Amino acid sequence: MAPGVNSPIQDVSDTAFWIAYHRAVESARPDALFRDPFAARLAGERGRRISEAMPTSRIVAWMVALRTRIIDNYIAAALHAGIDTVLCLGAGLDARPYRLALPPDLRWIEADYPHVIDYKEDILRQETPACRLERVRIDLADVDARRRLLERIDAASQGGVLVLTEGVIPYLSNDEAASLADSLHSMHHARLWIVDYLSARAVKFRRRQHVRRAMQNAPFKFAPGDWFAFFRQHGWRVKEIRYYPVEGALRGRPVPLPASARLVIAVSRLFVKERRLEGLRQFGGYAMLEPLDADGMSVRESDARRPF
Repeated sequence: MAPGVNSPIQDVSDTAFWIAYHRAVESARPDALFRDPFAARLAGERGRRISEAMPTSRIVAWMVALRTRIIDNYIAAALHAGIDTVLCLGAGLDARPYRLALPPDLRWIEADYPHVIDYKEDILRQETPACRLERVRIDLADVDARRRLLERIDAASQGGVLVLTEGVIPYLSNDEAASLADSLHSMHHARLWIVDYLSARAVKFRRRQHVRRAMQNAPFKFAPGDWFAFFRQHGWRVKEIRYYPVEGALRGRPVPLPASARLVIAVSRLFVKERRLEGLRQFGGYAMLEPLDADGMSVRESDARRPF
């Protein structure tokens, strides 16, 4: 596969169409885990063509359905806890401000490349969001522009900021992810951060030849080794994490493997150690992080210890 010619993904922005297509497919199921009436329009034919050309679309469709439901639940919990601002970095073609039941006074800021936002606004120009929606055209790799954006949002928040980076961190280098984590941690009102979790095993799978060729123009770069230690080093710890296989089992959505592969796994459970099986159950998912203070305590714990 020649670079930039046969790959269905030409750059990271194309992944937004691919993911939107899978949200549309899930929404059409009678047992859908969520309903996104805008996904099909946002994905268009481009999303369908990308999906049909990708060798991993079956497993990606499964993960998109689960991750969307997980994130929806995280957002509901954050709002219940008093969050008044949602900052969606790398928003892509997400339509949550339109499809979720949100407080009308909630501030929702979407930040992404100008061409992505232009396309999205054109498709949704006749729709009305459920909350106070603002879109920001920005290259998030521009550290100075990102700093100004975060400072502005931080200054205007009262109840706290929930940061959402759905499908963003895997495409960043370790240094870029560290820079973003440090920037978010510097926000006084950042209370929660929803972020992808990928185990070292999952990262290794993404580097297999057929996956690497298909994603050559938008490769996964983030490979910290110890994911949990990486984020703790940059001021964040896990408040909650949900793993795809576990969530899928709870919702009647097992990993979509061929019958032969399922048989091999079933037999291997008789011989494989529980620790290894646990690693397979935790290969990927989504986490909600909370910031740590200088003493290694969460903001919540730190506040509880302050004298009145």
